[in-house]
Amino acid sequence: MALRKLVSDWYRRFVPLRSLGQCGEAAAARYLRLRGHKILARGSRLDHGEIDLVTLDRKTIVFVEVKTRASQEMGHPAEAVDLPKQRRLTRLAEMFLKRHGLCDSPARFDVVAVTWPPGKRRPTIEHFENAFDAV
Repeated sequence: MALRKLVSDWYRRFVPLRSLGQCGEAAAARYLRLRGHKILARGSRLDHGEIDLVTLDRKTIVFVEVKTRASQEMGHPAEAVDLPKQRRLTRLAEMFLKRHGLCDSPARFDVVAVTWPPGKRRPTIEHFENAFDAV
């Protein structure tokens, strides 16, 4: 029993807990994978920002913005993907496509809204396909 506590304490001390956002992205990736998407990239860092998920849905490259909230008190998570955010994501997607030689591939932008209240084992996930056009 003492050994279990020692290992548990060590683990908590040296292995950082994942943030709500990281947990939401992992849940969104699992959700999309179960629906047939192939995950191409997670947390893809480019010059001016990061793309949460890049997936392949049949022959379409999908740029996925994941928004995670503990509640909807301050609004729905998807509402955070406003016009300035859409512009940034469009620029990042263009950079990603150019960098990987995929400019001729069909692409779209999806939003995955994750609501994960404290203490709940599973979140509520909403997937908005083709949530916005390139801006």
